[in-house]
Amino acid sequence: MVALTKKDIGGLLARQGILVAFVLFMIGFTLANGQFLDPDNVMGVIRSSAILGVMALGVTFVVISGNLDLSVGSMMSFSTIVVLDLHDKIGPALAIPAMFAMTLALGAFIGFLVGYLKLNSLIVTLGMLSAIHGLTLTYSGGKNMDIADKEGTWFSVFGRGEALGIPVPILIFLLLALGLGMLLAKTPFGRKVYAVGGNGMAATFSGIPRARVVFSCYLVSAFCVATAGLLQASRSMGSQNTVGQGLELEVLAAVILGGASLMGGSGTIFKTVIGVLILGFIQNGLLLVGLPFYVQYVVTWVIIILAVWLDIAAKRGRLWSPIA
Repeated sequence: MVALTKKDIGGLLARQGILVAFVLFMIGFTLANGQFLDPDNVMGVIRSSAILGVMALGVTFVVISGNLDLSVGSMMSFSTIVVLDLHDKIGPALAIPAMFAMTLALGAFIGFLVGYLKLNSLIVTLGMLSAIHGLTLTYSGGKNMDIADKEGTWFSVFGRGEALGIPVPILIFLLLALGLGMLLAKTPFGRKVYAVGGNGMAATFSGIPRARVVFSCYLVSAFCVATAGLLQASRSMGSQNTVGQGLELEVLAAVILGGASLMGGSGTIFKTVIGVLILGFIQNGLLLVGLPFYVQYVVTWVIIILAVWLDIAAKRGRLWSPIA
């Protein structure tokens, strides 16, 4: 029988600390409320996490490339409001591609600033967070959007429909995760994303077009945000113009929880899906044990700090700094 040393335990927690904490959370919530692992509750958590999860898939590409995207919350508000507004004006068949085109244009603009002009992604996307929010308010005139004839349109199928007994949002989330996972893990583009995030200068000297790769990552992120906006609009059939406000932090928390490094160069789509589910089940468990919904914000902050700490610890192989 092999005895674990303090160093072994510290290394294990540094590499898998989030999963250990998640298992402890799951056991605790199950003991506190027997409905926590009820199949209906589990399915409900996955369905409610699908919109956040779709956004997190795109941000995973951006983070692995060594950048950040804090504009996704405002961009999701924009895409939701646009598709709802255009639905009654030109019909859903034209409103959906029009919304995707407009959202991709925003992503292309951010990608150009970060990729080709080499501006700091934190500053650019933080500025775009406010700019896109202002654009959304200007577009909507400060008003909320609602579909006039909610019963006479097929638009609700994306957010409320089912296929083979599985809610459509979950199917879209899983299919998108499968496709983007293959793109990241099995294609030359995916290898370039890792190379750029691991060492951008070395990637450039190796002939990898760094600017084009970063630009493409922001396009992938914008596409996922547009998909999330479509799901949100179809689910609610109406929306406030601040529906995505604050989601950027939850998305980033889910991506980092999944093991993607803020320093770039590491992470997978599969682990991002796990990170999304961890966040969703923890928030659901907090509600089931009777804690107010606003406690989720504090817990999300704690999770982000814990995830960043464990990310750094995994790099050095120990929980504490050797010079502390």
